[in-house]
Amino acid sequence: MNFPLLLILIIVLAFIFDYINGFHDAANSIATIVSTKVLTPFQAVLWAAIFNFIAFFISKYLIGEFKIGNTISKSVDEHFITLQVIFAGLLAAITWNLITWWFGIPSSSSHTLLGGFMGAALAHAGGFRMNGIDVINYAKVIPTFLFIFAAPLIGMVIAFFITILIVHLFKRSNPYKAESWFKRLQLISSAAFSLGHGGNDAQKVMGIIGAAIIYWEAGRGNHLTFNQFVVQYSWVPFVSFLCIGVGTMSGGWKIVKTMGTRITKVTPLEGVAAETAGAVTLYLSEHLGIPVSTTHTITGSIIGVGATKRLSAVRWGVTINLLWAWILTIPVSALMAAAFYYIVKLIF
Repeated sequence: MNFPLLLILIIVLAFIFDYINGFHDAANSIATIVSTKVLTPFQAVLWAAIFNFIAFFISKYLIGEFKIGNTISKSVDEHFITLQVIFAGLLAAITWNLITWWFGIPSSSSHTLLGGFMGAALAHAGGFRMNGIDVINYAKVIPTFLFIFAAPLIGMVIAFFITILIVHLFKRSNPYKAESWFKRLQLISSAAFSLGHGGNDAQKVMGIIGAAIIYWEAGRGNHLTFNQFVVQYSWVPFVSFLCIGVGTMSGGWKIVKTMGTRITKVTPLEGVAAETAGAVTLYLSEHLGIPVSTTHTITGSIIGVGATKRLSAVRWGVTINLLWAWILTIPVSALMAAAFYYIVKLIF
């Protein structure tokens, strides 16, 4: 396939973002299992990476579609999608991800990607509307915005009740034997969360690459739907899931420390509850086709676990700082993408 240079750069950059997403969000999958010493850091990232990749086969052969990728590809109206817009959005997303990783802030890779895409498109259009057409596809974007707050809240509530239920069921158990069992169960709950992480986050890069290739194909007179793109370019989903798995294996230890120890102290029992709640939330969002942040989801779940002991067990100062990072991610990424767009236009 004779792709133009800019499209090749977009595909390469998207897979680089996918890799960065993996090591940036590795903490989401492994923070609790490392902090409870069930696995060593290396064992944990290897475990998570394997299930990140297995999620590809579940999405393709069991679920049979990639709803989240479709949502991302349509978050901006097709009239305002160009290769320059997508390239600028990716540059902004990678920049913000690296900044937050450097400072150990567990921000959302999905929201920085969405913010970058929208910000570059808005710069291209010169505003929110052009020729009577909305730049942003609000039907796709508004649910994603709402889930910035809904996903951690759902995770928190589910984790709270799972923890209460487990404590009640095992209150007469031998503490040593119970802890041994929960360490084994945490392998299962961590794997379940890693499946959700791979299934949710790898699709976001698929959506961006899909938007770019669909735009290029349209210029050649071939009008593809997202599902047709997935069939015709089947290597894109495969490589997307592979890259996020390899990225997860690279770690992200600064964020592991924040997620695993600074929000609240987590036991194996609580690790099982948090990871199970996070996994349920991710599976729900994937079913609905809403791209959510795995970072937000597991953070809410960990808070829910901590709140079962007492509200003061949660370090709310750390949590509020995280909340500010979540709120700022989309607008900051959008502004950065707009600036990158004007630079990219001078070059391409």
